Amino acid sequence: MAKCDEGYLCEVCGEDVADLADSDLYLRYVIGELDPEVLHTHKERHIRCNPTLGQFIVDEEFAAIVVEGPFDKRTLDPAFVASRERLVTRGWRRLKELAAGAEPAIINYPLPEIRARLEEKPF
Repeated sequence: MAKCDEGYLCEVCGEDVADLADSDLYLRYVIGELDPEVLHTHKERHIRCNPTLGQFIVDEEFAAIVVEGPFDKRTLDPAFVASRERLVTRGWRRLKELAAGAEPAIINYPLPEIRARLEEKPF
């Protein structure tokens, strides 16, 4: 199979990341953790294969992820956790919208405040 026919393979489990709403790469892009200029240079993962990020998604449609150890959100500052949950959950919901065909232009994928920040940044 040609490399371009393989899709996006998860660097952790090796399986295809077939659904945009399962993409750690695009979630990080949507919430402003990845600049669009470097999006193509980063490896893909399922959100569940990056539990330290996925644990912050709080939505009844997303099965909760529990992390044990030093990155467990239950051990972190409550104000940080609340802020992070709001951002990451909004990002995941945005991915669900995009997966449903809400926005075809990749530059418009990020959350509004992230898009505004990107527009201000000189290239």
